[in-house]
Amino acid sequence: MRYFVVTVFLLLCASTKAQDVSQLYERVKPAVVVIYTEERKLQRQGNTTAMVSSQGLGSGFMISDTQIITAAHVVDVAEKLFVQFLDGETIEANVVSAFNESDVALVNLARPKKNAVWVGLGDSDKSKVGEQVVVIGAPFGLSHSLSSGYISSKISNTKDENPFTNSDFIQTDAAINTGNSGGPMFNLKGEVIGIVSQIKTITGGFQGIGFAATSNIAKDLLIDKKIPWSGADFLPLSGKSARLLNVPQNSGLLVQRVVSTSPYGKMGLRGGTVEATIDGTPVLLGGDVILAFNGIRFEMTDETLKKLGDFANSLQSGDVVALEILRDGKIVSLKN
Repeated sequence: MRYFVVTVFLLLCASTKAQDVSQLYERVKPAVVVIYTEERKLQRQGNTTAMVSSQGLGSGFMISDTQIITAAHVVDVAEKLFVQFLDGETIEANVVSAFNESDVALVNLARPKKNAVWVGLGDSDKSKVGEQVVVIGAPFGLSHSLSSGYISSKISNTKDENPFTNSDFIQTDAAINTGNSGGPMFNLKGEVIGIVSQIKTITGGFQGIGFAATSNIAKDLLIDKKIPWSGADFLPLSGKSARLLNVPQNSGLLVQRVVSTSPYGKMGLRGGTVEATIDGTPVLLGGDVILAFNGIRFEMTDETLKKLGDFANSLQSGDVVALEILRDGKIVSLKN
């Protein structure tokens, strides 16, 4: 009899939890969006290579009728991006703020979404290991798909003075796959406590270890500090790699890709055009190497990176940005 009572109790608890998750899903799913991107990628065509248009997929969530948070790697070098809502409507958008190390980005819609539903950011510092979480996104393009799991661990590095090493992630066993990136991780109150970032995998599929950037670091970087979007991705060079490319100082930033309509793209910064491998890392060669930002010479030291972080944090719309670059063996200056 006692075994029967315990079994019934556990079944009732499980049923109540399932109802809670189902109700949560119905309440928040209109705020979750699918993001389609168009990027320029180098692709081999016979014996030659050429820059071609490539399609990308990710997820995101609305925090107002015009603003969406997603993962930086989904949109950081997108030439175009489109946001699709639960009702099927699609609106073009643009990136306004992004921080690659923490993998968070803020996107603005070209026009407000009518009858928009949005969700709030919770305090991720209050979340605990063992707490149940819900992830909603578009794995493999399956729009508004839900998975559930628990917080497995919390990995934080936010104390360094060097802002480019700051990160704050929640590890979860909730199923995460291609297309989930940028989607929200909810607690059972319906608050967003994480932005889906990546999975740790050997096969390329879900293996029970996923990571989400915390809501607190997203709020700090995107809303409070408004870290500007550069529209380019870079590869740091130092030591052997810097010498191989004849960089005239100890360190530099090799430009990989640049969005033509981004601030750096409008300045005329150029990305790479030739595939190569340096120390086992795939790279694009032939692009500019950034030597200095507004007179701050790039060096791989905490002191310099802190200066560059302070510089990025202080930028306002309309501020002058001057770059010193190495192009075709010559030092060139660019200005917006």
